[in-house]
Amino acid sequence: MNTINTATPGLSGKTRWWQLLFGVIAMMAISSPQYVWALFTTELTASLSATLPEVQVTFAILIVAQTFLSPFQGFLVDKFGPRLLLSLGAILTALSWILAAQVSGVWGLYLTYGLLGGVGTGIIYVGVVGLMVQWFPDKRGFAVGMVAAGYGFGAILTTFAISASIKSSGVPSTLMTFGLILGVVGFLAAQGMRRPKSNEVATLVEKYKSSGANTESAYSYRPQQMLKKPVFWLMFIMMTMMSTSGLMVISQMGAFAKDFGVHDAMVFGMAALPLALTIDRFANGLTRPFFGWVSDRIGRENTMFIAFGMEGVAMTLWLMTSDNPVLFVLLSGVVFFGWGEIFSLFPSILTDTFGTGHATTNYGFLYMAQGVGSVLGGPLAAMMHDATGSWTPVFVTVICMDFLTAFLAIIILKPMRRRFLSDTKALASGTAAMPAAQA
Repeated sequence: MNTINTATPGLSGKTRWWQLLFGVIAMMAISSPQYVWALFTTELTASLSATLPEVQVTFAILIVAQTFLSPFQGFLVDKFGPRLLLSLGAILTALSWILAAQVSGVWGLYLTYGLLGGVGTGIIYVGVVGLMVQWFPDKRGFAVGMVAAGYGFGAILTTFAISASIKSSGVPSTLMTFGLILGVVGFLAAQGMRRPKSNEVATLVEKYKSSGANTESAYSYRPQQMLKKPVFWLMFIMMTMMSTSGLMVISQMGAFAKDFGVHDAMVFGMAALPLALTIDRFANGLTRPFFGWVSDRIGRENTMFIAFGMEGVAMTLWLMTSDNPVLFVLLSGVVFFGWGEIFSLFPSILTDTFGTGHATTNYGFLYMAQGVGSVLGGPLAAMMHDATGSWTPVFVTVICMDFLTAFLAIIILKPMRRRFLSDTKALASGTAAMPAAQA
């Protein structure tokens, strides 16, 4: 059994906050491949003599490699330690841009920017989240929310610089320069990161166990044990539905804004769509530490009910007022404020339930729900629109997913987890008599 026991009081008082800082920096360093991709597509289409759909396959490969390989990436982090693997992730991320600068066809782009970049960024994303749930048992939602916000906000620091560099020096030079910069920053941040020592946060664990808002598992489940538990698959389904909802908006927003007639409308002196996208970026980042902090105080399931329900209401109002440019912009921010917190709530509740001993690998399996959601909210949502000729069925589907997930959190997940943790407590008290293969 893998648990954290007694500690030297105060040993991790400052150390864990340094870990959080390094984690935020590492996440910011690897956010650009996803969030600035749109800046490269026009020139890449011309320079590679490819169509836009062919070039956009690169982005799909990046997301699929980042999410569907996450269990394996998490296993490597657990096995070989965060410093080595996060350093490797930073190097692979840098190489993905440096090598992409030299490709002459789309297949080279797929293998470098897409596959190599997805593997590199995925290692850091899953690895950093896995560390934070271990370092902050008492502030788990807030800490995970902070590093997730770092991923959401990171590209804000590079977007304008990369855009200017593309205009002045072209895509290859920009990829070379910024690939090196981002890789160095991520690599240096990785050098300061480590797991808590065997007894380092036990005082915090004991405090957390008795806090009342959330209950810490008394036993650390291995992935093969976790995958046999219905409560895990309920979380997976819930995260899939919430991922589908948010990713539908992210991937289809330009299309349905045009169909709603607000694409080129002016709001507060700015075009509605780019203004909405800017607000969404901030809302999507701020919600992660905010609702993570809330969940540390009132419980994960209660927070899920509030946040997911809020997104469902906002999506409903969005559809009902779809031709109003001002409400389109404002409600888009509310939608993202009710969605982005999935990246703090689900890692936290998973670790609460299954323990910290294999937290990184375990979250890798849950994070695959994001990949499933990208398929449902992307191509399948577009197919539903094409088949019906309307965005209304798409919106109604994801609105139902929002409300269903909110009610599942309170009605099904909360009592199910309570029973599960009660059984786990009994299991933990008897582990000394269990065979080593089961413990």
